[in-house]
Amino acid sequence: MVYKPKGRRFYKVKFKFQGQTIHRSTQATNAKTAHSIEGQIRAELARGNWGIFEKKSAPTLADFLKHDFLPYIESKFQTTPKTLAYYRDGVKRLTKSELGSLRLDQITDQHARQFEAGSSKLKPITINCGLRTLRRSLYPACDWGKLDRKPKITLAKGERQRDRVLTDAEAERYLAACPQPWRDVATLMLGTGIRPGEGYALRWEHVYLNGDGGMIQIVKGKSKAARRILPMVPAVFEALKAHRSRSSV
Repeated sequence: MVYKPKGRRFYKVKFKFQGQTIHRSTQATNAKTAHSIEGQIRAELARGNWGIFEKKSAPTLADFLKHDFLPYIESKFQTTPKTLAYYRDGVKRLTKSELGSLRLDQITDQHARQFEAGSSKLKPITINCGLRTLRRSLYPACDWGKLDRKPKITLAKGERQRDRVLTDAEAERYLAACPQPWRDVATLMLGTGIRPGEGYALRWEHVYLNGDGGMIQIVKGKSKAARRILPMVPAVFEALKAHRSRSSV
């Protein structure tokens, strides 16, 4: 059987050979290649070559971050420089720590706690930059066959949330002081809760205006929940309608 686990990048094979269950990742991203690899595995086993399953030594965290994870985030987050800078900073902190010398398959949540203790002079938000980077890097490590299973990594407690909700009066004063086109963008963000990056990336083909209302489709995001349909409040509808009229002149 060839299949791809939900949310994973690579296909896996699972079959029985001489009474033993063979269950391995193919490192292939399409079904055709995965089926071909399954055939190669069966052929090698038929020749008695069980050595194909000898486990290779896992790389150290520092080596994996440098040679695999950094190139990955450089490509993935080209259009989100703040996210890229965040993970770069986390990579630096992890590489310089004792965690960097550990093999991927040695890392546990206990090591994460030791990393936290060794960084006790730093604020929790800074410590969690390293821990979030560690947690994020272990996902592709599993997908790429560098690691069999991802350990649970707990974040440091005490990180302060800096959210603040504007009052209606504050929002009105802010919008009144905004020049165009920022006023329309701010109206969109206040009326829908859209993120700044989502607002900047929004295109007209994803804005649906009808007679007296409309919807906005967010087509990109880190998760399924981020890809969503947003209704328009009247202020957003009027701002986008006027903005479209000015753009078409």
